[in-house]
Amino acid sequence: MKQEIPISYLKNQVEPAIATQGLCFSYAEQPDVLQDISLTIQPGERVGLIGPNGSGKTTLFLLICGVLRPTGGKMLLFGKPVAVGEFRSEIGLVFQNPNDQLFSPSVRDDVAFGPENMGLSSTEVEERVQEALSLTGVQRLADRVPHNLSGGEKSMVAIAGVLAMRPQMVLYDEPSANLDIRSRRRLIDFLQTSKETILISSHDLEMILEVCDRVLLLDEGQIIADGNAREVMGDEQLMEAHGLEKPHSLFTHI
Repeated sequence: MKQEIPISYLKNQVEPAIATQGLCFSYAEQPDVLQDISLTIQPGERVGLIGPNGSGKTTLFLLICGVLRPTGGKMLLFGKPVAVGEFRSEIGLVFQNPNDQLFSPSVRDDVAFGPENMGLSSTEVEERVQEALSLTGVQRLADRVPHNLSGGEKSMVAIAGVLAMRPQMVLYDEPSANLDIRSRRRLIDFLQTSKETILISSHDLEMILEVCDRVLLLDEGQIIADGNAREVMGDEQLMEAHGLEKPHSLFTHI
């Protein structure tokens, strides 16, 4: 089920959001964290990234964002090679723990941080802040101290801070972790209407089913399966072989 697509494409085609070929990464003390990762994600796709702990999901995110340097292979982001340490406004990363992302004295200041550091005018910054607060439904929280918000509110404010930079693609690292049922449902509803290309790494497989049409199954640094979310996650034998369970909603109930 592994899909290998050449990194080359015609100039008159829309550039893939992400295109990798033979991507590899190793730490000095841990070889083969990622091995021969070849994939293409098109603009507008919603892709779930699933796999057991230690399978390489977070490492792949850090490579895409230019935090880590590949030890082999090629990677393009919207047609341009990823350079370590280079800021790319086309891509945003929402951390698993929003406390790692929120540090300003008010929600408005946190959401404005990215646009301000992009060198935009105060008028443009304010326009983007209001747009992001509206998209995530947290306008009422603008003057609140982020530290005093609930977990669900913090998560949506963290997302607003990323959306204020108007990225073309957003990476979500375990976005539903530690959310209550109501906050989780609000998050799912939001992701279902998201206009950006999204890649979601999560152990919440039911959320992946609701949001993503496609999944990548990683294990031991390799893509084990790449395909339709219901078909891949509905393969009970495949899922169990790689430390996962078939989602409950995919079982036939009488």
